[in-house]
Amino acid sequence: MDGLNKQQQLPLIQADDVGVKFRAGRKREDFKSIFLNNRGNLGDFWALREVNFAAVAADIVGIIGSNGAGKTTLCRVISRLLRPDEGSMSVNGEVSALLSLGAGFNKELTGRENIFLNGMMLGFSRQHMEQIYDDIVEFAGLQAFIDQPIKNYSSGMRARLGFSIATMLEPEILVLDEALSTGDAEFNQRAISRTKELVAKAKVVIIVSHDINFIEKNCSKAIWLDRGRVMAEGDPAEVCAQYRQMVQAGGLKKTSKKRKLQLKKTDSKIGEETVIAAHDLGLCYNFRGKDFWALRHCSFTVKQGEIVGIIGPNGAGKSTLCSILSGILKPDEGKLQTKGEISALLSFGSGFNKQLSGHDNIYLNALMLGMSKHRVDEVYQDIVDFSGLGQFIENPIKTYSSGMVARLGFSIATMLEPDIFIIDEALATGDLTFYEKASARIQEMINTAKAVMIVTHSMSFVQKVCNKAIWLQKGQIRYIGSPEEAIALYQADIQRQVAARSAQQS
Repeated sequence: MDGLNKQQQLPLIQADDVGVKFRAGRKREDFKSIFLNNRGNLGDFWALREVNFAAVAADIVGIIGSNGAGKTTLCRVISRLLRPDEGSMSVNGEVSALLSLGAGFNKELTGRENIFLNGMMLGFSRQHMEQIYDDIVEFAGLQAFIDQPIKNYSSGMRARLGFSIATMLEPEILVLDEALSTGDAEFNQRAISRTKELVAKAKVVIIVSHDINFIEKNCSKAIWLDRGRVMAEGDPAEVCAQYRQMVQAGGLKKTSKKRKLQLKKTDSKIGEETVIAAHDLGLCYNFRGKDFWALRHCSFTVKQGEIVGIIGPNGAGKSTLCSILSGILKPDEGKLQTKGEISALLSFGSGFNKQLSGHDNIYLNALMLGMSKHRVDEVYQDIVDFSGLGQFIENPIKTYSSGMVARLGFSIATMLEPDIFIIDEALATGDLTFYEKASARIQEMINTAKAVMIVTHSMSFVQKVCNKAIWLQKGQIRYIGSPEEAIALYQADIQRQVAARSAQQS
């Protein structure tokens, strides 16, 4: 027995003085980036430095830290996608990594086809994938969408499917980098239960998340990274407490005044002018002769001064509604009227060229959104300062984490000062400090914009920032009105689903 316990305590992951270096303006060993870079050698940047930690069987390790802290880079090293420039990373076991939303998915193929494609890419036979196919689909809860192309899925639906595939294959080491950031509440409850089942079989799970409460509650160990270095490691409650203290103090540098993050409830005057009027909207997808209504019979109005939170589970039709409002999709039924210029932030890194630097992408995106070069020159430094990515701005976008991409996209879009601003889960991977800044910026925008509509799974955001809410379920509006009432009804529905599923399983 002692021998078995000793074997179980041998580290499955061992990091010794790990360092990863990038060259500003390009990624090492990437010749395409070297060719595209037009500003020369801008110096080296250490994404990780002197990182030490170990993980043994049955560990759930939560990694926290601000955007750009090195969390995604560390996940890539653990997953053997990057080799450290200094030190060593020993990984003993098969690794399955879910490092970005829909990574490895072919958008033109269906969910069904992508399940088999992903499984076989990971080395599993078609026969094995056929055996676990029904379990994957049932766990993902995407039965109604499984024969739709992935390009029609929302970010939350892709996250559901990716997580379900990765965990059903039962890897020895599972790495999740913000993979559940866009998941709805009901699925996230099942996801953490599934994670604990894996750990009970002596697996190791690495979870990157900006949800500090989630890390504190569900992990056995926590690591706080900042600027590529380990600031604290150990008991999740202690590590998370130190991180919260840093955030509330406004950063690692000592300041004479401590700043407590406390977003105030939105206080804006709602006008009489109707800026969005939707009447009986419907959108239908036809695939292989079958009709699927992503939206049906959706009617609502948005008045000047309203910040509208759109809530509901993955697959409810939230992203489809945003795409219709922004003009990307045309409804098959009903009418939509809008007054004013619309700016939309609908996905992580939408419109970014991954080979180009953050600097180049600011100009590329702003020009594509109709801003003049002269105007971009004027607001460029404001964009960089607001995003907080000054030290990374010359690095290629492909080296950015999803949170860094979200920061930059949001910072560019808000500088346009549109009449109507539509945001679809674009802040889901932002760290605590930036999320607070972005929320305050949305409140400020209502003074110049006519209306803001935002899709989010954060009920606290809807409660504090929004003055109206729309609850969508299965493509139809279940409730329109006060945020508090919408949240109460939605959460009650989630609890009914959880209870029904538990009863079914027992």
